This record gives sequence, C-alpha cells and structure tokens, in this order.
Amino acid sequence: MISGIKKFLSRAATPEHLPDDVRAGLAAWQASAPPALDEAHFLTRYRVVDVAAGGPDPQRDRLLGIAACTVHRSAIAPIDALYVDLPDPAAESGAVERRLLAFLRHAAKGPLVTYHAPYVGGFLARACRERLGIDFQPQWIDLAWLLPALFGDKSEAVQPLDDWLEAFGLAVGSGRRDAMQNALLLARLLQMLLVRAGDREIDSAAGLIAESRASSLLRRAGQGQFPRRPV
Repeated sequence: MISGIKKFLSRAATPEHLPDDVRAGLAAWQASAPPALDEAHFLTRYRVVDVAAGGPDPQRDRLLGIAACTVHRSAIAPIDALYVDLPDPAAESGAVERRLLAFLRHAAKGPLVTYHAPYVGGFLARACRERLGIDFQPQWIDLAWLLPALFGDKSEAVQPLDDWLEAFGLAVGSGRRDAMQNALLLARLLQMLLVRAGDREIDSAAGLIAESRASSLLRRAGQGQFPRRPV
C-alpha cells in the first residue's frame, strides 16, 4: 500500500437515529479494508460518480441522487452501475440512510472519479456526515484538472465539461443531462485518459491522485478558483 495516502474514513459518532440494519451495515463497511492504489490501471476498479442536486451549493442545497458506474479492465462494466434517488429527509425512517449505505458499499473505499470534485464530493460529504455520522473523504481523481494536464494538445485550460466532450467527439447534443448520463460520459473520458496516463508512466490510481492534486494546486495558484459548476 502506498504510504502517505490519507485515510478514506475518519471515525465519527454514529447518529442514534440509525436503524439497526443500517448501523450494522455501516459498521461492516467501516471495518472493510480499502483496495491497494498501486496496482496497474487495468486491474484497478475505478468508480465514476456524479450527483443530482437541487442547487449549486453543496453546503446548502439538497442532494437528490447519486449515479456511479465502473471502469475495470479497460471497459465500462454495465452490470456494475448504481443509481440511487434520495427521498425527502422527512420520508420513511432510514430510507435516505439505506440508499447512502448502498452507495458506500458500491464505492467500496476505492478511488472515485468525477468532474469537479469539490462540487460532487461536497454534496456526498455533507450527506454522509448529516445522515450517517461519518467523515466521507475518498481518494478523488478529478478530471477537471487531469484532462488539461494530460491532454494539453487539445486544451491547456480548465474548461467546462461540455467542451471536453466536444473535443473528444462525445458531445450528445444540447440540453441538460441526468447524473447517470454524465457518469457514463465521464467513464468514456476516463478510458481515454488511462491510455494517455500510461504513456506518461502514470501507471496506477495513486499516480493519478497525485497528478490530480498537483495539477489542481498549480492551476489554482495561476488562475484562481475553478468556476462554480452549473446545476
């Protein structure tokens, strides 16, 4: 296991309102070991994640749904996808918590891939903190920073996702896409990025995580904060 990788989860007090089945499932998930991050891309199971939200602010607006699909052995695995709707918090006791737990089990403490991790991760972290009492801090691979770092021949600038989709011939027309459509498109981008990463001798998830963080720090220092993601 690569040293220096921060813990995926820091323990927090479990809310007293959790139903027994959720409490037991969460305890089992907490006790599970995260996968190694130093294996080759071909062997690593990358979960690609997007969210549906009621507004642009992860700290105030409601999380409506979570979409996740998997890239493994160079392919998008159709049977290893997940979409969960999150009901109103006032719904049946345990409904929101069970669906969040389903996502955590699917993610399996592995590296998560998205576009603009502060937005997606902000919603997920807040929901897990408020509903499950855990500090959700996965290892993020942020395509917003990695794409210009590895595909400078297409664009060296951080830009909206739709511009990257067009650059790679993945444009799906105008209009708003749902979270699962976005996750699948991000998975296609990840497939191409993994090939380019291998050419650059970035040959593991740990390498992608490090490159994502380095690119974020350098570009934020040079051009300010990433623009707010549209709803």
